[in-house]
Amino acid sequence: MKIKTILFDFDYTLADSSRGVFECVNYALERMGLPKFSYADVCKTIGLSLPNTYFYLTHRDNEDEIKKFKNLFIERADQVMVENTRIFDVVPQTLKKLKAFDITLGIVSTKFRHRIKSILKRENLLDYFHVIVGGEDVVSHKPDPEGLLLALSKLAVLPENCIFVGDSRVDGELSVRGKIKFVGVCTGTTKREEFNHYFPLFVCDTIEQLPDYLIKKNMI
Repeated sequence: MKIKTILFDFDYTLADSSRGVFECVNYALERMGLPKFSYADVCKTIGLSLPNTYFYLTHRDNEDEIKKFKNLFIERADQVMVENTRIFDVVPQTLKKLKAFDITLGIVSTKFRHRIKSILKRENLLDYFHVIVGGEDVVSHKPDPEGLLLALSKLAVLPENCIFVGDSRVDGELSVRGKIKFVGVCTGTTKREEFNHYFPLFVCDTIEQLPDYLIKKNMI
């Protein structure tokens, strides 16, 4: 069946926001009187929701602490996240190739939609995307499929005509729960073999390889 729609994760799939996330996580932890974490440790949380990020790093499950962490992270992110996020070099040309095949493009991310839009607008890439679902648009975050299903509903497309592209095990689990074809990309911290748990169509080094794969397989 031909692919009509491709939905992307954002962080570590289309962009590197690790410096911004590192700054925001440690800002929040420091303000809470908790130990800070290394850049490598923080990078492993990218793609998780903020409550899951807090638990992953601290192993603390206190609701008041989680709320404070979220508020402090967002406070700092409002100041530094956009300027500390860079789009991967291969993204503009890849999006251009996909649009040439009349593919509808979208984003499903835990990152706030308004931040994604600001970054894309700065890079003159916003017009490529027909839908952006961010963390503020859902109650249940990835790997719950709520955001994925919302995007499909907004686009009025069927899951079988769609691919989800992501860099993490959370993205792979999302695709399984949402019953959508998955392409893994190795631009994050997830190792290539880890994607095998989620039955990917393809695992690519960067999204630059995606159009040629779909052409070769006669999927577009």
